This record gives sequence, structure tokens and C-alpha cells, in this order.
Amino acid sequence: DVQLQASGGGLVQAGGSLRLSCAASGFAFDRYVIGWFRRAPGKKREGVSCINRSDGNPYYSDSVKGRFIMSSDNAKKTVYLQMNSLKPEDTAVYYCAAFRGWGCPLSPGSYYYWGQGTQVTVSS
Repeated sequence: DVQLQASGGGLVQAGGSLRLSCAASGFAFDRYVIGWFRRAPGKKREGVSCINRSDGNPYYSDSVKGRFIMSSDNAKKTVYLQMNSLKPEDTAVYYCAAFRGWGCPLSPGSYYYWGQGTQVTVSS
């Protein structure tokens, strides 16, 4: 079975940091693009970051660029999202998702495997 297990969420004060993990299993990790998404209360799901399989570089939404860092450990089949300088507007459920292919789209519709999400709450 395909599984994406996100973890690492929690409650943190503004300016703090959290590191999310997404452990993948049940599919050929190195043939899939994995991205991070989030859904804040009352808002649509938005793309946060993904790693482009073509060049290995991570890409970020403008809202998190310069604060979040995405990385991947192929041996562990795990991707990470280091979140620094957190703001209250980063409060959301964070999801990892995957699709087989290339590129690095931040549109949720491109992905068809989804994890269960982990809650991140940033207090002011």
C-alpha cells in the first residue's frame, strides 16, 4: 500500500521553528515528485514546496520563500520541511503528497497520493 506519513507538527510561538517529516512507502520513491501543501482554516489547500526531480532543487511558494527549507533523504524515503521564522499565518494542516513524473508543480491537482496531514499552530 502507498503511504505518506507526515509528522512533526505542533504548537510554536511566532518566530520559532519546526521540522516536519514525511515518510514514504509502497512506491518507487526516486521516481516520484513529493511536495508539501497546507490548508489553513477557511482557505483552499495551497502548495508550499516541492523538489524538482529534473535538477534536484527545491522550489517554494512566495509566502514561505526564505523561511522554509525542503530536503530529501532518498535512502530513508523521507522528505523534510524545516520551517523557520514561523508566523501566525503559517497555522494550517500540512500535508505531503506525491505523483509519478517530473517537474515541481505547486498545484494540488497534480498530486494523487496524499498523507494524512499534521497540524501546525503558530501563536502570536
